[in-house]
Amino acid sequence: MKKYMACCLGAVVGSLSLVPHAIANESVTEAFQKSTVKVNFRLRYEDVSWDGLEDSDAFTLRSRLSYQSGAYNGFAFAAEFDDVRELDDVDYRTAANDPSNPGTAIIADPEGTEVNQAFVSYDNFSTQFKYGRQRIVLDNQRFIGAVGWRQNEQTYDAFSITNKGLSDTQLFYAYVTNVNRIFGEDNLIGDHDQETHLLNVNYAGFSAGKISLYAYLIDNLTAPALASDTFGARWMGRVNPTFGYNLEYATQSEGGDNPVTYSADYMLAEGVVTLGKLTTTLGYELLGSDDGVVGFATPLATLHAFQGWTDRFLDTPANGIEDIYMTLATNLAGIQFVAAYHELASDVNGIDYGTEWDVSASKKWGPVVYTAKFADYSADDFGSDTTKLWLMADINF
Repeated sequence: MKKYMACCLGAVVGSLSLVPHAIANESVTEAFQKSTVKVNFRLRYEDVSWDGLEDSDAFTLRSRLSYQSGAYNGFAFAAEFDDVRELDDVDYRTAANDPSNPGTAIIADPEGTEVNQAFVSYDNFSTQFKYGRQRIVLDNQRFIGAVGWRQNEQTYDAFSITNKGLSDTQLFYAYVTNVNRIFGEDNLIGDHDQETHLLNVNYAGFSAGKISLYAYLIDNLTAPALASDTFGARWMGRVNPTFGYNLEYATQSEGGDNPVTYSADYMLAEGVVTLGKLTTTLGYELLGSDDGVVGFATPLATLHAFQGWTDRFLDTPANGIEDIYMTLATNLAGIQFVAAYHELASDVNGIDYGTEWDVSASKKWGPVVYTAKFADYSADDFGSDTTKLWLMADINF
């Protein structure tokens, strides 16, 4: 990261020599005057009850300071710092490899202060270049996301290019050298070295919907078993204001130095009906299995958003996973309500994993967003019964 910043800052400083000194000073002054500073605090109480483990609860505060400079000759700089603190005793594990508090349920919000983002960007010719530590969110975050649900976000040390020069088209490419994971830099699994290529193309010029084509070539040097090559397409269709649908297919095989040879498929079919303030989604999602040896994996996804909020399926089981689900969302008196139900089973070998209910309510009063959220997983032949409760307050300045 130090090399990233040295190179990027050198490019900005070097560009000053291309214009007269007085003009450069004026432009740099304007850039600083157009800079923005934002502060965010997110207070969270989380309670986890997991059969077979001691219950855990956490009361954490994430403090975030974000800076975005104005542009000078197309160049800009951004930095973001996060601090996560437990306001009570840390009497739970923050990761599976956490040796403290053995036998307790995991709450993956470790204490620590980190640079969440720090990058130099350059904008010109309908193209933005970024170099440094950055947030990368692609499509619905099913494959590439920021895991913004956790107090310590997932970000990427990368060089990325976003081009919008073609009508209704966005081209994205990134070369990733490190993934800064949610477990923090003090944990051995907090950083994964990479030689990863991410390519995503979106086209919204169809009257019937929008298509996304992607290739994610994940070469994980730290954990080779997570290396994979994924190619896929996502269609987001709209028949009329009442009915929409999403279709997606991807194929995956081993990548990099993954010691296991495999091939697995991903499929999604969703129907979305909106009547007044009520939106109903019926969906089928399959993360396939290669004969019960390896399941289709999405290690860089925002996994909390899929297959239930209890996070019982962060790692795809070797037998794959089939999720049949329904989601209801509405807004009443300014309160956003969401309820979801999942029936979860294997792709092969006929295993009924279990079922899950999720509910949440969120309301904004002034600058503060209050959220209450509950999830309950009832195990059949996979894992154990798990319930989770969250109470949160999120404020921006």
